Amino acid sequence: MIKAKRWREGDKVAIVSLSRGILGEEFVSHNLEIGCARLRAMGLEPVFMANTLKGIDYLREHPEKRAQDLIDAFSDASIKGIICAIGGDDTYKTLPYLLDKPDFKELVRKNPKIFTGFSDTTTNHLMLYKLGLVSYYGMAFITDLGEISESMLPYTEEYFNYYLDNAYDFQKIKASPVWYEERTDFSKAACGQERICHEDSKGFELLQGRPIFEGKLLGGCLDSLYDMLVPYSHPNQPQVIKKYEIFPSLKDWQDKILFLETSEVKEKPAMIKKMLLKLKEQGIFEVLEGIIFGKPQDEAYYDEYKEVIKEVIANPDLPVLYNVNFGHATPRTIIPLGIKARVDFPRQEIVFLEEVFEK
Repeated sequence: MIKAKRWREGDKVAIVSLSRGILGEEFVSHNLEIGCARLRAMGLEPVFMANTLKGIDYLREHPEKRAQDLIDAFSDASIKGIICAIGGDDTYKTLPYLLDKPDFKELVRKNPKIFTGFSDTTTNHLMLYKLGLVSYYGMAFITDLGEISESMLPYTEEYFNYYLDNAYDFQKIKASPVWYEERTDFSKAACGQERICHEDSKGFELLQGRPIFEGKLLGGCLDSLYDMLVPYSHPNQPQVIKKYEIFPSLKDWQDKILFLETSEVKEKPAMIKKMLLKLKEQGIFEVLEGIIFGKPQDEAYYDEYKEVIKEVIANPDLPVLYNVNFGHATPRTIIPLGIKARVDFPRQEIVFLEEVFEK
């Protein structure tokens, strides 16, 4: 796997809207301003690609423009990183405009860049994994850099800083001592209001299996993975995903640590069971080294999800670590796809066994 270098002071980072075009709407203009200010305070220069700010309606109708922004970002040698604006549900529509271009794979490999985002961005991550580039299931522009508290959430900011080359090497993930409720008011009037915060004394929880296990990391948002396999949100999505071989093969899942997290929809346990059963049908749980499961947003169905996970896996020997801070719940860390890691439950840490970025 090819890795990108971390960002230096003065580097340009591209902001792309590969899914929902919300960043171009007036009602998030304050997030746009805040996010730009924070990037510049870090010594980085945000670059908005040609279509990033064209809004929800335009980008919904023009996936080819979203794709072109990603191509242009990889083509520009002065751009050192790519930050997704936010998720959505139809990133898959960009795939033909990327993967039908014979030079796109070579472009990604010749110009590796840090790529960060979560949620529906799962599609992009698995595409880049297929193309051989390590990507980072982590922060997005609106949700993290544009966070309307007085500052970025401390744990989130700590891990975002690992993208910068003046930080320590990214060697491990520890549990956050706190978690935050999702906001109900994202408006400009709420700027400066702190999120409701709760102590989290549970730390990482071992649901089953051996307490120490190793493997390369691969996964994403459970809702997004389910949509890749079932015509649930978009009737033709599984067909497109299959054509471009985005969902990893059983061989790809061999000896991996599958990381999963659930979306802001906060699906009921019965639906989570259905999603997990669809993954099980693919044979994935039979070849994994273990599973990392993220904290549910707002701790919705926290205990119920644990029971569903164990019931569906139906193999107490497969290790499952729960309540990890990534994905839709805040605060969030970074999960690098394709990087070998050791889960060490007794030490309450996930340790990387290789360099996460190119030196």
